[in-house]
Amino acid sequence: MSLLERLNNDMKLAMKSKDKDKLTVIRMIKASLQNEAIKHGKELTGEEELTVLSREMKQRKDSLHEFDKAGRQDLVEKLHQEIAIVEIYMPQQLSEEELEGIVKETITETGASSKAEMGKVMAAIMPKVKGKADGSLVNKLVQQHLS
Repeated sequence: MSLLERLNNDMKLAMKSKDKDKLTVIRMIKASLQNEAIKHGKELTGEEELTVLSREMKQRKDSLHEFDKAGRQDLVEKLHQEIAIVEIYMPQQLSEEELEGIVKETITETGASSKAEMGKVMAAIMPKVKGKADGSLVNKLVQQHLS
């Protein structure tokens, strides 16, 4: 079942159960996917769908951080709910141990030895963990292993 089909089914269920929060988030994700498809002029591949989902998740996490700094607990709680809904459609996240293994392997593959080569390592890692790990965590682990 494609992501759009899954979203459509879940949207119908949310309408029937009158779950307005879930319905709103699903509609936002669906709109983002459709806008991206229009932009590319074709149906999205699984990887392109994952890119859109990752962007939606990142936007919410960035907003969460800003609202938390501003002391807006009402919006923080709402965003936690939205993030939980978006996570349903994301692939299974890698554990920190699995991610650390991938980081070590990629550093060995690229032959990087200093923080100056961090960009090269990040460019090699990110396609491997796309949608399965938070970029900031990957960045932190790469910095630890290159120092």
